[in-house]
Amino acid sequence: MKNRNWMIFLGLAVLILSALACEFSASTAKIKDAYLVADETSGQKTTTYSQDQPFLLIVELANAPDSTRVKAVWTILHEDGSEEQFVEKELETGDSPITFSASNNGLWPVSGYKVELYLNDELDRVVDFFVK
Repeated sequence: MKNRNWMIFLGLAVLILSALACEFSASTAKIKDAYLVADETSGQKTTTYSQDQPFLLIVELANAPDSTRVKAVWTILHEDGSEEQFVEKELETGDSPITFSASNNGLWPVSGYKVELYLNDELDRVVDFFVK
């Protein structure tokens, strides 16, 4: 009798673990590198822009399936300590490298800025930069 109860318990445990395994999926995708550039043609890395330049962020992925979601959230850091998000862009891709950009019809305010980079909805890193 004890042996039979043990077998039923073991069978239920296998069914539950199998069901949980079907619900779980892990991505091997990772962000290998992320950096700002002055322009796409030169690829020269920067952390400082002039007021009239577009911001360009290059993101290099590794082991990324086509369903990998990458999001960039651009934010200005005001002198009073407040933050103001001004652009959010999200791509679903496995291609690498990818370029995110932010542009302005006028001049960017002289200030500190940051871009938060998310991989599959998880914050991966923050890249700080300045407009002078």
